[in-house]
Amino acid sequence: MRILITNDDGVHAPGLAALLKRVSEVAEVVVVAPDREQSAVGHALTLHHPLRAAHISQNVFSVDGTPTDCVNLGIHSLLSFRPDLVISGVNRGANVGDDVTYSGTVAAALEATLMGIPAIAVSLVTQGAGDNFDAAAACAARLALTVFEKGLPPDTFLNVNVPDLAAEHLKAPLITSQGKRSYEGTIVDKVDPRGRNYYWIGTADLSFRDIPGTDFHAVSRGHVSITPLHIDLTNYASIEMLKGWQVR
Repeated sequence: MRILITNDDGVHAPGLAALLKRVSEVAEVVVVAPDREQSAVGHALTLHHPLRAAHISQNVFSVDGTPTDCVNLGIHSLLSFRPDLVISGVNRGANVGDDVTYSGTVAAALEATLMGIPAIAVSLVTQGAGDNFDAAAACAARLALTVFEKGLPPDTFLNVNVPDLAAEHLKAPLITSQGKRSYEGTIVDKVDPRGRNYYWIGTADLSFRDIPGTDFHAVSRGHVSITPLHIDLTNYASIEMLKGWQVR
């Protein structure tokens, strides 16, 4: 099994180091990751300036671009093989509910799926530095073996969230649906020392709806959450209703 690893926290992030260590125990691994943190860049692809890649150690490359750039460049240029699997992570912080739409971690797995390569996005559910990246990485390595053996449905990738707990305290993985954020955004509006206005996008509420069967419901109770995500965003249940609009 040959695996491409990437992330959105940067090539020197502890979550990536833990993932590289654990996945290297079960597969041949090449890392292609951003040279700096690229959190919340979503599925951005760099089109207006060239990318630069640095070979920083054996089988480890850094790229001055987004996680999507890393997957694209890795598969089409840097790797000498087509990977059997792409793993993105281990992200510092949860990627649950509506937040998956912002996530560079999730977007990297999405990019691989668009190329027909099975993919897993892995995140450690922590609001701090994160104490248990190794436990999350071990979960990812075990899941990689299962995906390699059994495959994934077409156009589907896995979004995995692991509670920040020691391995012996993690509860059994659950297959979950994408949850919903209880979101209340806010903008910090201030004036800098030169008298110019600046704005900082933030949020006043980081909570999620505690809906049984969802990713948040599982991880908040100590379970590893495995959510199958699909690249087709069509809301098929709405098609017949919208046809009734008779739009002209």
